[in-house]
Amino acid sequence: MERPDPKFAIIGAGMSGILAAIKLQEAGLDFTVFEKADRVGGTWRENTYPGIACDVPSHIYSYSFELNPEWGYLSSPGEEVQRYFEMVAEKYGLDAHIRFGEAVSSAAWDGEAWHVGTDNGFSGRFDWVIAATGVLHHPKRPDIDGLDDFAGPIFHSAQWDHDVEFEGKRIAVIGNGSTGTQLTGALGGRTEKLSLFMRTAQWVVPLEQVEYSEEEKQAFRTDADLLRELHESLSDSFHEGFASNIIDAETQMVRDMEVVCTDALETRIADPVLREKLRPDYTLGCKRLVVSHNFYDAVQLPSVEVVTDAIDRLESGGVRTADGVLHEVDIVVLATGFHVDSFMRPMDIHGVDGVLLDDVWKERPSAYLALGIHGFPNFFMLNGPNSPVGNFSLIATAELQFSYIMQLVEMWRSGQADFVHPADEAAARFEAERVEAAKKTVWATGCRSWYLDDRGIPFAWPFPFDRFKAEMAEPKLGDYITH
Repeated sequence: MERPDPKFAIIGAGMSGILAAIKLQEAGLDFTVFEKADRVGGTWRENTYPGIACDVPSHIYSYSFELNPEWGYLSSPGEEVQRYFEMVAEKYGLDAHIRFGEAVSSAAWDGEAWHVGTDNGFSGRFDWVIAATGVLHHPKRPDIDGLDDFAGPIFHSAQWDHDVEFEGKRIAVIGNGSTGTQLTGALGGRTEKLSLFMRTAQWVVPLEQVEYSEEEKQAFRTDADLLRELHESLSDSFHEGFASNIIDAETQMVRDMEVVCTDALETRIADPVLREKLRPDYTLGCKRLVVSHNFYDAVQLPSVEVVTDAIDRLESGGVRTADGVLHEVDIVVLATGFHVDSFMRPMDIHGVDGVLLDDVWKERPSAYLALGIHGFPNFFMLNGPNSPVGNFSLIATAELQFSYIMQLVEMWRSGQADFVHPADEAAARFEAERVEAAKKTVWATGCRSWYLDDRGIPFAWPFPFDRFKAEMAEPKLGDYITH
């Protein structure tokens, strides 16, 4: 017996939440999006620091059904990416379905449906919950003594204070991952002095910034096939070439990329002392690759210094390093990443028999196929734990995941299932296979990175893109509890 059309709660109006909303709207289904902020965009709304840019080609960081002929650059600045998501949301009229300024605080399964509550008192009943909360949205402050002792402005890169003036000031950037290198490239020539505090050298891919001409954009506007072909060719080369090969440290592609990156370091950094500071001593790909067109230029400016001595503490006047030197600065920026294991937390989420998600994830978050959790029926995540955050395009990932979820929804709608959640045995089997595969990836070759969980095991999807596509093509119904 067919059921009435379901009601969906979508948590988050970032890239994945917008995708889910559009697809549910196209299917004619009832949905409400809960967004803690006052507009869409997710990480691109939150992160507005100077130099922020997408580190994959813009034409594949686009919905496959909403390609964008207006991208100005090969790897677009953050404000351009944010405009894209705002444009898409407006085109599809999503604002009418989004409750802005409402952070979900709780969700509880009553045996038949979910009761979702927000921090301003809203409470509603929904048949399905889609958590599109993202990964990079809980800023991580470093464990450094004296953070509160610094007398000047100090803030995380994801909480940028646009009222602070940098011209003519001395700035400390703590952290040299993608954010730290982008900040250095953008601010290096604008400040009296920029001190980049670097714990570990990065493999820097010297990808030059390409700006699309008006003629090229006009061609994309008038020839949909040309735009589609570009999207597909870039996607194929990225996923089948780079993304699948970077997992294995022994591939020829990794060795070739090491040659390219080393050659750039050798030829572009003139000072031999600085060159050795910037030379990584681990396998390329162990940490997330840094893509930059201007970092090597910026670090050679007279006003920029790269500090590799460990930070001892912050004092009122600056940063004291382990060698006893006080680096006097006016502003401190913490480019120190995010709590990547948070996902929906700190929301209070209760599943079957009142089980609390915090208890299920007490050791660490995990999910069957990066989507579902045993004991939490009709509750699925986009880009959840163990998704391919380290290598695939997150938009391509989310599109495949959502298509998979909708197949489960159709089972429920047709009456084939009373509810749907992964069997405990299936989830445990997948997790065991994933862990063993992760131990053999490039991310487990000896460096410290945010890809590693509390055991030192990479948490990202450890299989090739083909495996991901195959898993997402059709659910294995024997791996689910449905009645």
